[in-house]
Amino acid sequence: MRIAYLECFSGISGDMFLGALVDAGVPAKLLEDTVAALNLGARLEVTRVMRSGISATKVDVWVEGEVESEKDAPREDVIRERIGHIEEEARRNARGQQSESDSHGPEGHEHHEHAHSHDHGHHEHSHNHSHGRGLTEIRKIISASTISDTAKKTATAIFEALGEAEGKIHNTPADKIHFHEVGAVDAMVDIICAAVGAEALGVDEIVCSPLNVGGGMVECAHGTFPVPAPATLELLKDAPMYSSGLQKELVTPTGAAIVKTLAQRFASFPQMKVEVSGYGAGSRDFTGHPNVVRLTLGEATESAGTLRSALPTTSEAITVLETNLDDLNPQVFGYAMDRLLEDGALDAFAIPVQMKKNRPGMLLTVLCKPEDSDKLTRLIFTETTTLGVRRRDETRQVLARRWESVATPWGEVRIKIGSMNGTVTNYAPEYEDCRRIAAHNNLPLKTVMQEATRSYLGVAAK
Repeated sequence: MRIAYLECFSGISGDMFLGALVDAGVPAKLLEDTVAALNLGARLEVTRVMRSGISATKVDVWVEGEVESEKDAPREDVIRERIGHIEEEARRNARGQQSESDSHGPEGHEHHEHAHSHDHGHHEHSHNHSHGRGLTEIRKIISASTISDTAKKTATAIFEALGEAEGKIHNTPADKIHFHEVGAVDAMVDIICAAVGAEALGVDEIVCSPLNVGGGMVECAHGTFPVPAPATLELLKDAPMYSSGLQKELVTPTGAAIVKTLAQRFASFPQMKVEVSGYGAGSRDFTGHPNVVRLTLGEATESAGTLRSALPTTSEAITVLETNLDDLNPQVFGYAMDRLLEDGALDAFAIPVQMKKNRPGMLLTVLCKPEDSDKLTRLIFTETTTLGVRRRDETRQVLARRWESVATPWGEVRIKIGSMNGTVTNYAPEYEDCRRIAAHNNLPLKTVMQEATRSYLGVAAK
């Protein structure tokens, strides 16, 4: 099985991903021809650059004669534009009025007049654009393009993920999100070329590493936000993230949308026979930190293929934290367990042990994402009496999981469902839902759980 591994140790943006594709063997001409066929007034420029001593491919998108060279930097201009449009529309709706700039043209598109300021290499350029592209128009452009049906589907999914994240953050339907003219073209080039290039890799699976999101703050229209920016954080739900301490925004919303759509799973470096690796460069060159994303292609080894065949599950890296406790107040122990779970532990449990001098004690074990291990270790030191915490990294196999809601006479209950190869292997009603209903209706908990299970089985049998 041919696989690709994407290492985002310096985050990811759209142009970094394109650079990695080209460096790993995707013909630059394929991407250049794709951009030309879109007829959007854009073109690609492919160069070799050095990033902290690493040679990498840099792909720049030129729009209206200007290079969008800071796409992997915080895009305050795009963020301000999107939020400004949403706030302006909300104010008009609240007044029940529409300004002349909201009138619809013959094709039903909304027209808005906006001014933008772009900072490219410390030179500011102002533009006035009379039209903002929304998701509906972008879908039409993708549908009418000459790329394959598979690439069209992928590109549309990436753009919809981006629009839905922005829409959720600003409480606006995704189809109402508009990208200003230059930003829309820039994003379309990145996303459509990402879809075409990913297809050209010819791999069966794309695996992604945990993402280094960076740190610090980013300026948005509503004020200063911590990194990752709200849309990026929304896009990367359930993805493993961490910060290396570099005080820069490393993952852009476009990069996050690409990863969310293309990566089948997140894991440490998979077992594979490496064929080629490619490096895609970001615009900035950090001292002592190569600002690149690495894409490695190869064949999964026989042992890896056998494991996936025997265990059709998702593999993920986890960290195990352990400590022995024999002098901690049991009430404090219970509180510490609650805090660990509230602060992101995947699981926390205790096993009775007999310790030195025949003292009874507890072995506290915490399972967590690698990027949460430092935080949870500090919590263990703060909330317990231990003087040391053991740590080890492991890999676990997990079933595909999803939630479904079923109706009971007292309200809806979520059912957690585990499946393997599309076949349901486990299901269970959510305890908190059942507990809440039982307490509110003065019912036995087991009655609510039994009714929720019966309801789910009835729906599943149809």
